[in-house]
This record gives sequence, structure tokens and C-alpha cells, in this order.
Amino acid sequence: MANLSTLNTVVAANDAVSNELSGPRGKKPRKTFSRRNIILYGTLFVAAAYYLLPLYVMVVTSLKGMPEIRLGNIFAPPVEITFEPWVKAWANACTGLNCDGLSRGFWNSVRILVPSVVISIIVASVSGYAMANWKFKGSELFFSILIIGAFIPYQVMIYPIVIVLRELGIYGTLSGLVIVHTIFGMPILTLLFRNYFASLPEELFKAARIDGANFWQIYFRIMLPMSLLIFVV
Repeated sequence: MANLSTLNTVVAANDAVSNELSGPRGKKPRKTFSRRNIILYGTLFVAAAYYLLPLYVMVVTSLKGMPEIRLGNIFAPPVEITFEPWVKAWANACTGLNCDGLSRGFWNSVRILVPSVVISIIVASVSGYAMANWKFKGSELFFSILIIGAFIPYQVMIYPIVIVLRELGIYGTLSGLVIVHTIFGMPILTLLFRNYFASLPEELFKAARIDGANFWQIYFRIMLPMSLLIFVV
């Protein structure tokens, strides 16, 4: 009885303290504009403004004419907005020995980027899926080599890659650059896909195997629909 009475007293005391802190309408809301939050967000705002200031100056200056630029006030917004510098840079700017504007380099970048990204994602997703769910002899060794390859500096591989591309006859071509970018993107992408597939419930994979699904059926019907987020990443 004494223990029960003591327990009831403790519970009543806890309820009283909770009611005192909560008030008649529940718990007191956390202060949004506390001194700590003001200092934190103020510091973050100043840091963001500091890093975005060069971008602001670049955009504002590109929208000014030469008379306004000569005034030297780089932070002032343009009095009269003009897109003539943008048009001239796109069509007539000189890059190296060519004066074809930035359009040529832009479209070359698109021709390199799109196929290299698509090929890298397709191959890396399949290899990451195989490494996560289909263990084979030497898979751990292969995974270790893959991790090491993901952190090798690109400068170390430049000379061997140039030699290989020259021997293949694709040195200085867009297809050669696509292959290079695909190879460079493979290790880190495979690592991302492997870790993502390993985090999915293993029961789904085992249930599909029991039902008789093969490698590609599990990949396309189960893993792929669940992996849209990592594909976007």
C-alpha cells in the first residue's frame, strides 16, 4: 500500500508539472524568433548573400549597355535592360580560334552530356542491382576496386585515356568524349545504385525469386519502379 501511495503521488506530481508547463491549451509553442534562431539565420543569410553577390553582379552587368558599364557602379541595377550582350555572346563571341559564339560549345556539350548520362545511368543501375542482390564469386573484391576507382584523380588517367582513344581512332571526336565521361561517371553512379538497392527490403527480392522471377524480371518489374528517386538523383 505504501508503494502504491508513493507511485500515485509521483504520477500526480508529474501531471501537475506537465499542466504547469503546457498551460490550459497544451504545450507552449517554441519561440520562432529566439535569440539563437536570429543569430543562426542571420549568419546563414549573410553567408548566402556573400556567395551570391558575384552571380548578381554578373547578371546585372550583362543586362547593361556599355555607357552604363563605364560608369563603374557594378551593384546598381540597369537603368535600361538590354539583351544585346546575350545575343552577341551567343552568336559572335570568340572562343579560341573560332568566333561562332557560345552556341557551338553549348550544343557540343548537349551532344556529350545526354548520351553519357543516359548510358552511365543504365549501366550503373544494372551493375549496382547485380552487386546488391546477386552475389557472385569475387563480388566483394570487385566492389572494393570500384570504390578505389571512384576516388582516383582524373589527372592520373588522362595520359592512358589519350593513348587508348588514339589507338581506337576516336581521339578528338564527340564519341570519344562520350566514352570518357561515361567511364568517369560509372564508379560513383554504381556505388550510389548499389547502396540504394541494398537498402530496399530484401523480402521483396526473395519473394520474387520464390515465384520464379529471373534477373531481368525482378529488375524491370520490382526494382526499377521503386528506384525513380535515385534515377533523378
